[in-house]
Amino acid sequence: YRFHRLPKAIELAREAGHQGAMFPWQSGSDGRDETPTQLFNPRSGKWIPDRSRYQRHVGLAITYNFWKHFQATGDTDHLAREGAAVMIEVARFFSSLATFDEDLGRNRIRGVMGPDEFHDGYPWSDDPGIDDNAYTNVMAAWLFARVAELVELLEESGRSQMLESLAVTTEELDRFDDLTRTLHVPVLDDGVVAQFEGYDKLDPIDLGAYSKKYGNIGRLDLILDGEGDSVRRYQVAKQADVLMLLYLFSAEELRMILERLGLDFQADAIRRTVAFYSHRVVHGSSLSRVVHAWVNARENRRESWRLYRKALSIDVQDSQGGTTREGIHLGAMGGTADILTRCYTGLEVRADALWLNPRLPRELEQLAFPLEYRGHILHLEIDHKYVVVDARDGPSTPSTILVQSHPYTLGPGGYFRHELL
Repeated sequence: YRFHRLPKAIELAREAGHQGAMFPWQSGSDGRDETPTQLFNPRSGKWIPDRSRYQRHVGLAITYNFWKHFQATGDTDHLAREGAAVMIEVARFFSSLATFDEDLGRNRIRGVMGPDEFHDGYPWSDDPGIDDNAYTNVMAAWLFARVAELVELLEESGRSQMLESLAVTTEELDRFDDLTRTLHVPVLDDGVVAQFEGYDKLDPIDLGAYSKKYGNIGRLDLILDGEGDSVRRYQVAKQADVLMLLYLFSAEELRMILERLGLDFQADAIRRTVAFYSHRVVHGSSLSRVVHAWVNARENRRESWRLYRKALSIDVQDSQGGTTREGIHLGAMGGTADILTRCYTGLEVRADALWLNPRLPRELEQLAFPLEYRGHILHLEIDHKYVVVDARDGPSTPSTILVQSHPYTLGPGGYFRHELL
């Protein structure tokens, strides 16, 4: 789907004065940009600007999916054809967005929006977008590093012609490598990753007071606009933004990305970052509680389970006040299944291996489900004491599975039982 819309994304990037491919925030069937420019506020009865088209990070999510598909399937043919083209063109786009700041000594990406749709600009500026969104910059740094892996893989597999067809140059690869080290990620005084540059200059807000006054404050942007105020002034988020990084990456993987960017992001900083944004989010999106349930799963399993149950109720109880009539929240439904099968099991696919590091909530006694990994059909049973994995008939090539970092090699008909520490 995305590969076949790549030519249109390249066209959109060129029209905007950039290189590579710029996938639109809301895409038409042929890849055209259908993102609206205005939004109606029923509280004020007025139309207000809609700047959601500046959520450039959609392209990064697409490349993440291509890479994860390869990690899970081992399908080098798909990666070499569709994956390589999309990943390299999106990397070119973000490379062209990045500019070097002499005073800061870092590369910066300006004028974008992060996943938190409340902050579409600064309260002191009429220009759209904010600068150095941490989610966008970290994801871009991740992509640049993956392109280097992709190039090496293509060369080793004798597919160098793919790089030639995409006109990939040594200078371009050097630029990508430099950006994995020099993209600016703002940090607050206590080591908390800032949502964007200037976040610390925003005002605090009493969410409890607004909740008491209005009940559901998921669309605090519309509430404040109706009061003649602007949500851009405050340290508040519609949904997960920085914390999306801990949803997409394990703490170990995120730490490695940030270390390459010159940041020390240890366990204490992770805990402070989770706590900081957990007190500043209104969960205005059905996906937000999925992410927050995920990031609390290791340190606060009771809170994780509470948020998980809330996410489950979105459509069953229509907990967002009538939105289910407009259509079910399919992404949130998928997210709740994802929490069970990946989050609480600590399941990752990286470094040519399947990783498991379970930590089930007390309320969840056991999980059992089938899983397809690189052609193998695996059956997993996980409880608070053991992990049991057995493999059905499949490819002769065995797979590496690590449980709490202990490696197992599993081929067709294989079986192991691991006692959890």
